[in-house]
Amino acid sequence: MPTVALLTAGHLLHFELAVAHEIFGNPPRDATRDWYEVLLCGPGPVRVGPFTVEPAHGLEAAAGADTVIVPALADIDVPPPPELVEAVRAAHAAGARVASLCTGAFVLGAAGLLDGRRATTHWAHAAELSARHPRALVDPDVLYTDNGSVLTAAGKAAAVDLCLHMIHLDHGAGVANSVARRLVVPPHRPGGQAQFVATPVQVATGDHSLAHVLAWARQRLDRPLTVTDMARKANTSPRHLGRQFRAVVGQTPIQWLLTQRVRRAQELLEAGDETIEAVALATGMGTATTLRRQFKRIVGVPPDTYRRSFRSAKPG
Repeated sequence: MPTVALLTAGHLLHFELAVAHEIFGNPPRDATRDWYEVLLCGPGPVRVGPFTVEPAHGLEAAAGADTVIVPALADIDVPPPPELVEAVRAAHAAGARVASLCTGAFVLGAAGLLDGRRATTHWAHAAELSARHPRALVDPDVLYTDNGSVLTAAGKAAAVDLCLHMIHLDHGAGVANSVARRLVVPPHRPGGQAQFVATPVQVATGDHSLAHVLAWARQRLDRPLTVTDMARKANTSPRHLGRQFRAVVGQTPIQWLLTQRVRRAQELLEAGDETIEAVALATGMGTATTLRRQFKRIVGVPPDTYRRSFRSAKPG
């Protein structure tokens, strides 16, 4: 069972710690591989926002973890605790994947893990991170960065994106999307170095005015669908449906439908050996040429490259 160590030391912000524990600590129903064992690691009781947290493990436990996550520091003007910095450095040296959420990047910087690597943090603190660690390639305009063994996220919502990105790498798009649906958040937003996922907004609540239309359309992605078809299902006009979509999901009905088709293509490419032509038919794209064009436009790489990348990234 892979282990995820959440490091707690100094004064932390509670959102990032809580969301990482929620995401990695609760497996979705369709998880087929062993889920994560989450270890809360720290030198003792620690202040996390308005709360006090008592870790069950010492910081030394991080050295044996597969993934180490550093939540956000509450005050970047205070140097990160030396024992926290050393725990991060030791875990990375032992082969762990190390990720920071928001201002947790200052801990990675102090550990020397950002030198020569692309990194990010909350935009309000990006200039300070760059000044304090000039060898880091700080990019304030992205949601997260992925350097393989070192990952960084920007603000609070981006922490969710990075956690979902890591689950996507470990378990595939289908499982990551299941976690997102449970959280009622977008399945994924492109973040940094490898922007390998589409960006639809998922409406998962059953009581939303569009929920039944979205569910109906997702079940018919292999068929021709028009805005008129969807408006008829919603018992409204195409113009009014377009206004609803823009207000609720931030896209037009056609844009939303296309990103859903691409999402479905991602799942098929990860899970099976179907030809590109077969995937195109199964997702309503019609031809392999159309699939390749739309897939590369939204995902950033051709479907063949995507399949090779994510199959090679998955554990056996």
